[in-house]
Amino acid sequence: MSDFGLSAWHRERASEEAREGWELARVMNVNRTNWTIQTASGALRAELSGRLSWLHESASERPAAGDFVWVQIFDDGDWALIDGVLPRKTLLQRKSAGDHVDVQVIAANVDTAWIVQSCDRDFNPSRLDRYLVTVRDGGIEPVVVLSKCDLVSDAERDEMRADLQVRSPDVDPLFISAQTGEGLDKLNDRLTPGHTFCLLGSSGVGKTTLLNALLGEERFATHAVRESDQRGRHTTTRRHLTPLPGGAMMIDTPGMRELGLLGTEAGLMAAFPDIEALADHCQFSDCAHDSEKGCAVLEAVEAGDLEPERLRSWKKLHRESERHELSLAERRRRDKAQGKLYKRIQQAKKDRR
Repeated sequence: MSDFGLSAWHRERASEEAREGWELARVMNVNRTNWTIQTASGALRAELSGRLSWLHESASERPAAGDFVWVQIFDDGDWALIDGVLPRKTLLQRKSAGDHVDVQVIAANVDTAWIVQSCDRDFNPSRLDRYLVTVRDGGIEPVVVLSKCDLVSDAERDEMRADLQVRSPDVDPLFISAQTGEGLDKLNDRLTPGHTFCLLGSSGVGKTTLLNALLGEERFATHAVRESDQRGRHTTTRRHLTPLPGGAMMIDTPGMRELGLLGTEAGLMAAFPDIEALADHCQFSDCAHDSEKGCAVLEAVEAGDLEPERLRSWKKLHRESERHELSLAERRRRDKAQGKLYKRIQQAKKDRR
């Protein structure tokens, strides 16, 4: 399974959980009612065991693209049963889309995430901040890829790079064009064999086109963006893991209209280390960096050492993450209370019999 990203870290966990008659596989696709897995001998369809379904009622706990799982194979290799999920080294997740507050897993065991925005209409530094926080919160290395660079001038590229580095000083974007081939060699050089990569971004930014370029063939269908609003259609409708020619693995994901943050304190610290370092010197430990006396963060802004836009972005993302985390905690408390009430009602019915 080394060819499919099984690392020494996962081998160690697998040896601790090894079970007779079961073998390791990797989740390649998450389908509507089943999973496509890759074993050492080939790919096949898999379903969850009843035990695993009962243990992991939440969708976020079930196997995701990139997970390593314990399977038992039946019918001469025709299908398999998943009965265990190995611990995840890294995890890419977000708040579920819409008003409902829950965790949605995007992919597991990703080493590097390529955050793709297009140079022509999709370039959005504020949205990029969200991706950087999400990726870093999962313990994943982020790389910013600006596609369709053949559609903008050198001066526009310099402006984009400067804009990004004001907000995220450690970000150095890669400009690429799948049409002209510019920058693709730099991306190929980053594809470490045995590592798992992930493509993230909105619909229409060229993720699937980029994946085809890395594969060297038009394996996956692509669609042009709409002329009316330059927005893309969902070419990729599910997350799938694809082996690349050089030995790396790539997870392509559907375009995301929303990327809500949920409990991303670690990601905020990693994405805004300068603000976190300054906050240690604030007079009050619970300083919100709004108007408090002795706020080292505000003093840095006044002195010109910290860009105001960077602080505004941190505040917005921090508040959103906290709000969603509180909503999720409240919903879980409510569900737990309802569960206890249901059990009491069931017990009362038994006692009356």
